[in-house]
Amino acid sequence: MPSVPDAILLCGGAGLRLRSVIGDAPKGMANVAGRPILELLLLQLHRHGFERAILAVGYQKETIESHFGERACGLYLTYSAESFPLGTGGALRNALDLVESETVLIMNGDSHTGADIGKFVAGHRETKADASVIVVPADGRGDCGSVQVDVFGKLARFDEKQGSADARYVNAGIYILSRTMLCDIPSGVCVSLERDLFPRWLAEGRDMRVFVHPGRCIDIGTPERYHAAQDVLADVETGVSAAAGVDKR
Repeated sequence: MPSVPDAILLCGGAGLRLRSVIGDAPKGMANVAGRPILELLLLQLHRHGFERAILAVGYQKETIESHFGERACGLYLTYSAESFPLGTGGALRNALDLVESETVLIMNGDSHTGADIGKFVAGHRETKADASVIVVPADGRGDCGSVQVDVFGKLARFDEKQGSADARYVNAGIYILSRTMLCDIPSGVCVSLERDLFPRWLAEGRDMRVFVHPGRCIDIGTPERYHAAQDVLADVETGVSAAAGVDKR
C-alpha cells in the first residue's frame, strides 16, 4: 500500500443552481478565475505531496475526463463513474475498488479551503481515528453542515444543511476515512455521507476527529458565491501551476 493516501474528489453533481452562470456544464468544470475549480483542487493536492486522485464523476462525466485525461496537475488520475446519482456516500463506495491506500482523503469538488492537507493527514495518522473532518469557523450560513466538537477534539454532532446562529464550526467538506469505513458503506444505493453515515457512525461510537482550519471554505454552490469566488480564489495555487503543469499528460 502507498504511504501517501489516495484522494477522491466528489464531482458528480449537475450544479442545477448554477445553470444561470455556467450553463449545462458540470459543476466541477465551472471556471473560477479562468480555471475549472477542479484544477485548483488537483493543484492543491499536488502541492501537498499527493500522487493519485480518483474523480468520482456522474453528470457529464465525459466532459471532465476528456479535459483532464489520465495525468494532470502533477497527479495520476482515474475515474469512478456512477450510472445514476449515488449521493456522496454512495459515490465513495462506488470508487472503493480503485483505492490503493489504507486511508483516503475526500474533498468536495465545488469548494476550496486553504487548509494544510499534509498536516491534516499527519494528524489523522497520529490519532489513529476511524475518520477525520476539517471544519472552519461558522459564518452565519444556514445551508452547510454545523459541527459540534467535544473537549477532546472528537466529533460530537454533525447536522448537515442545518447551520444555525449558535454553531461555532461548519463542515469544510474535506475528510479522511479508513478503508474499513469505506467498506461499511452500502454498495449500489444512494446514501449521503453527511446526512446518513456520519450520524450513524457517531451513534455507533466510531472515533471521529475534528481538525479546525481558521480560514474560510469558499464554495461556488450559488450564483452569488460563484461570482464572489472569482476574486477570492484568483491567486489560489498560481504558484504551483507552472511546476505541476495544468495540461493533461
